[in-house]
Amino acid sequence: MQSTRQLRPGMRARVRTLVAAAAAGVMLSVAAVPAQAVTTLKIGTVVWIGYGPFFVADALDLYKKYNLKVSLHMFTDPALIPPALDSGAVDGAMLTYDQVVGQVAQGKQHKVVMPIDYSAGGDAIVADKSITKVAQFKGKKIGFNPLSPSDFLLTYALKTAGLSEKDITPTSMTPEAVPAAMASGQLSIGVTYEPSLSQIISQGDGKKFHVVFSSKNAPGLIADVLVFTDAFIKAKPAEIKGVIQAYLDGMAYMKKEPDKAAEIIGKAMGISAKEVKEQLSGVHNLPLAEMPKAFVKGKETTSYYASGEIIGNLLKAKGQITTIPATEATIDPQFVKALAK
Repeated sequence: MQSTRQLRPGMRARVRTLVAAAAAGVMLSVAAVPAQAVTTLKIGTVVWIGYGPFFVADALDLYKKYNLKVSLHMFTDPALIPPALDSGAVDGAMLTYDQVVGQVAQGKQHKVVMPIDYSAGGDAIVADKSITKVAQFKGKKIGFNPLSPSDFLLTYALKTAGLSEKDITPTSMTPEAVPAAMASGQLSIGVTYEPSLSQIISQGDGKKFHVVFSSKNAPGLIADVLVFTDAFIKAKPAEIKGVIQAYLDGMAYMKKEPDKAAEIIGKAMGISAKEVKEQLSGVHNLPLAEMPKAFVKGKETTSYYASGEIIGNLLKAKGQITTIPATEATIDPQFVKALAK
């Protein structure tokens, strides 16, 4: 998933100090006690409403009690995150599951360690009011970001109507550029996600554009995941567990303090707290109790086995991969299983 991205500052290390104490007018010296080492991690991400718990964890420094200092490195193009993960520029990444399938198919050692969310309307294909169904996309120019969740959603939607990319005129553009292109009349159909989605729908007092097809039509198909390389998982399992725990703490804070959390998330995304609450209805952040199900074989697209099969077949049909990887090669459920016990 993707969206408008604003840089967020890395969190600062907190240094604990010991001070001298005075008693009965006599200064007592206190020997310095070394604090437990803090591990610094860099996680590549984009600004997406489903990452709200991470934005909360960042702002409130919820990583501290797990002896972690985590900085979120924002990317405007999600396609640049996997190479950054491979090069070591970032230690972990927030990706969409279709990205993971594509990377593993190319021989990359990327593993999903935690489900974050799945889009439930936050990604959508929007069109002017004269277009009411996907079948009407035939022969039309459609703006979307190639090799992204927008591309994937469009491919899936076209397939449901018996169409393919050959039946449309693809127009490459970032999700952030879609609202302006549609407002100017360059496009009658565009594919994007929040907050750009709301920007389009609100044009003309909501009377100009509407959603024709969205991620609600296939819950779990567009899923956000926390990813690390095999090597990093083996080298720093405790740190990965800490990241997941801080994320869960962030989610708990969102539930306990929804108004304050909305303010925090809004600041990270560059939108109002009201918009945050509206956009949160378009995603489903999985609670810990639900997470293990994503790693279990099932027929629903909320299982990586089911969604992975659909994703793999679509990517292969589009020539983006030559071999569909086994689902087991894309996931590592050990952390979620341990925390869910």
